[in-house]
Amino acid sequence: MTQVTAPRQAAFKILLAVERGKVHADELLRGRAVNALATADRNLATTLVLGVLRWQMRLDAKIRPHLTKPNAKLDAEVLIALRMGAFQLLHLDRIPAHAAIGESVELAKQAGHHFAARMVNAVLHKLSIAGRKLEDEETGRDAEQAHPGWLVDRWRKNYGEETARATCRHGQQQPQLALRLADATAERELIDAGVNLAPGRLLSEARIVTAGEVTATDAFRCGRVRIQDEGSQLIAELASTALLKKVKSVLDACAAPGGKTMILAERNPEARIVACESSDVRLAALQRRLAGLGNRIECRLADAAALNESAAYDLALVDVPCSGTGTLGRNPEIRHRLRFEDLARHAERQKAILRRAIRAVRPGGRIVYSTCSLEPEENEQVVDAILSETSELKRAPLAGRIDELREAGIVSAEGAEQLHGCIGAEGALRLIPGSLGTDGFFVMLLEKAES
Repeated sequence: MTQVTAPRQAAFKILLAVERGKVHADELLRGRAVNALATADRNLATTLVLGVLRWQMRLDAKIRPHLTKPNAKLDAEVLIALRMGAFQLLHLDRIPAHAAIGESVELAKQAGHHFAARMVNAVLHKLSIAGRKLEDEETGRDAEQAHPGWLVDRWRKNYGEETARATCRHGQQQPQLALRLADATAERELIDAGVNLAPGRLLSEARIVTAGEVTATDAFRCGRVRIQDEGSQLIAELASTALLKKVKSVLDACAAPGGKTMILAERNPEARIVACESSDVRLAALQRRLAGLGNRIECRLADAAALNESAAYDLALVDVPCSGTGTLGRNPEIRHRLRFEDLARHAERQKAILRRAIRAVRPGGRIVYSTCSLEPEENEQVVDAILSETSELKRAPLAGRIDELREAGIVSAEGAEQLHGCIGAEGALRLIPGSLGTDGFFVMLLEKAES
């Protein structure tokens, strides 16, 4: 009897939970069950989960023609077993076909689908013969067809054919692993532990992992090393010194998971910071992460769209919940859940949060509005709508902020030059996924008029 290995068992359970809409894959991949695996097994489980989710649409398109009834509705367990087997056959050259097929069949059996297991076996055997040939023939279109057509069409319209294709290709790749280091000692610890590092493309203090296991090091476990996309770090840096005068109070309106909050605290060591989070679970995780920064950070259970403070802060970071279309390489399941009508729903909530944050900032204070979305409805259209409602707010130039960060040695000279090229006509910064090695982000700096 074929035995199912631990990484495939773990991947199957995670994909089943994601298929049922219970949780994000990234959360489960960082969970206790996966962390308990040996390094090689953990890497395989991660590859299987993210690979299946990235290529799911193409895998389904290749599986369906080999079914007796191509349009039949399959049980989730059977469908996932088929997808896992197909992904290994078509995308993982080092996995023997017998292992990919045999363990997928066994996963279907263990899930109680003994009859369907025979169908899984037959379909995967057919793919093992014809599938690789199909994969070789379909080159340029595969990445686009692994994304929803309506979303790709939008990217073509908004950014052009070349950028749309590049965004799709980036969505099919594992994003680079960027780090923020506490000090030179932490970097030395990583190097001594066999982790190979390269300089960040934008930030002088960022490092990119080129090889090695960061999460297994003491520096990571003790919090002296943090995993954080370089674009995410940049948003916090742009916000952290957004006033020429000393910042005494900061509102982080949507703080979890806390990476940006920590940068705000590091750059403004004397400021009082209020970090808001509307979820009990995420708030508890935020409190644990920020515990070492002392009592000047208040972690508050609060819905940012319902904040009721007036003129209390010098600075607000408004990194709003969004569709996440700039992070499809890191969070591939988003593409399977997102619908066009969701964009308008997100935008209404984003406007509500931004209105409350503006009210909470003192005259003369500034607001950094940001998303990890590529969609205009969540970005410039939100800002335009808010600006049309009030005369006390104006756009502030981000180009000057980037130059200040370069002069302070925070942004590298090359990074500053590249970032200037990402600033649009109305002063917003837009990072297209992969163009500078980051996820996709939108950032706008706003200034509240002096009273």
